Amino acid sequence: MPSERLIRKYSNRRLYDTGGSRHVTLEDLRQLIISGEKIKVVDDKSGEDLTRSVLLQIISEHEEKGQPMLSPQLLSQIIRFYGDSLQGFMGPYLERSLQVFLDQQTQFRSQLNSLMGQTPWTTLNDLTARNMDAWKAMQRGLIDTAAQVIPQPGTSGRGGKKSS
Repeated sequence: MPSERLIRKYSNRRLYDTGGSRHVTLEDLRQLIISGEKIKVVDDKSGEDLTRSVLLQIISEHEEKGQPMLSPQLLSQIIRFYGDSLQGFMGPYLERSLQVFLDQQTQFRSQLNSLMGQTPWTTLNDLTARNMDAWKAMQRGLIDTAAQVIPQPGTSGRGGKKSS
């Protein structure tokens, strides 16, 4: 299992990536997570683990932008589980459910790739390239046709001979 990347959070709320030896933003941390890195955020003075609160902050920021993933109904249902006798089962249940979803997504993509023989993006790129080639050929044809019809400078306009 890869080791966690240690991020220190200072009292001024700045985050410092000890592995990269640089200050980072929440967006930088999000990108690390997307790329598969495991992070651990600790308070610089007390050493308290702040990972969960920082991860929730990243989620909260992204829920405010664009199209949210978590509906108000879902969030309300999650809140209702706090203090419930089944609270301890909810986290592992959600983790397993998400893992099943990810496994199914991987399987679907694999099946789609084998059916098409290539990724959907490759198919779209190939189609775009063919369309561009057809467009260029059409433009060349129009230019060639126009060159034959429109008289060139220094010609009489018909037959292409110079007038004397």
